[in-house]
Amino acid sequence: MTHDHTGSGGSSGRGGPDGSELREALKAAGVALKQAEVPFALCGGFAAWVRGAPEPFHDVDFVVPPDRAGAAREALAGAGFDVEQPPEDWLFKAFRGDAMVDVIFRLSGADVTIEALAGADDLDVLSVRLPVLPATELVVSRLTPLNDHYCDLAPQLEVARALREQVDWDEVARRTADNPFARAFLFLLGELGVVGGTGSGSDPSPAAHAGSGSAPATSGAPVPSSGVR
Repeated sequence: MTHDHTGSGGSSGRGGPDGSELREALKAAGVALKQAEVPFALCGGFAAWVRGAPEPFHDVDFVVPPDRAGAAREALAGAGFDVEQPPEDWLFKAFRGDAMVDVIFRLSGADVTIEALAGADDLDVLSVRLPVLPATELVVSRLTPLNDHYCDLAPQLEVARALREQVDWDEVARRTADNPFARAFLFLLGELGVVGGTGSGSDPSPAAHAGSGSAPATSGAPVPSSGVR
């Protein structure tokens, strides 16, 4: 994955796929995971695309619980994918031609759980019914990794505009309150009129959620990179 999606996924050393390759890889991987009865959900750029955001161009992202990662590997290998393990221990990669599928076990700084997957919506994705993470979870997973080494807000703004009426912005603000970059992004959304007053019915700016009337402190430990962008 590149910084357009998930932090520090490494370079695959392969050529870039076209849109049709990615879509076919998405469908094949989703069907393989369903047939193997592996708990999973579509996340990342394609999950946002299904919900109305622009189509991504780099990879496909799924989430599975850590204890089902082995079953997911077997399912994708059995479906003809080339499975590789990068240095990161929170995902593996599966390739179908030039198309890359990232299977993630840790999202927004926490292990993927069955309970989290239970909140996914079954949606039509390229004529296949697949579980797709909720819009609120997608936005949280995009904002959690923001830090002083990666703070490209343009793709986050694009997704926020597309999904704004599907997102619980109060929940996003609560879950990202410790990240000053996420707080700054939510403030920007309010300034741009993307959220707050219209659509969401709430103000996601830091001051609105600080409780004491002031923004949370900006110090703290670095944010984990295992989030989908």
